[in-house]
Amino acid sequence: MNYHQYHPIDVVNGPGTRCTLFVSGCVHQCRGCYNQSTLSLHSGHLFTQELEDQIIADLNDSRIRKRGLSLSGGDPLHPANVSAVLKLVERVRAECEGKDIWLWTGYVLTDLSTEQKQVVDLIDVLVDGKFEKDLADPELEWRGSANQVIHRFTNV
Repeated sequence: MNYHQYHPIDVVNGPGTRCTLFVSGCVHQCRGCYNQSTLSLHSGHLFTQELEDQIIADLNDSRIRKRGLSLSGGDPLHPANVSAVLKLVERVRAECEGKDIWLWTGYVLTDLSTEQKQVVDLIDVLVDGKFEKDLADPELEWRGSANQVIHRFTNV
């Protein structure tokens, strides 16, 4: 898996102070996408074990109380990203007590593959659906267009 950016301290992509990873690769090609540089699977940087370890360390850093991890992109549920994203969320669940996980995807919850559902089963919040430029609304919280749905699987 490749990634474009990692922010160890982020207050924009989900509630509270978070760690945010923007992965590379998206099949949806949404018109008006604000992360077009992340669409190619081969863009950005290689996601390494060192970065995965750093994310876990950053989530557990007691100097800054982080609420959780946000996964965006590109698309974390792109078939080429699922295995690495699954490994990361499994580690967060095992090693980062009390941290929530938010994930944004262009896929729709009801259409996910078995592998994609394995990731979703471990997260707290899924924001699903393609960005629709005609339905864009800057007043929407945590999503870009009115067709996108926020699924809360836990009480975060």
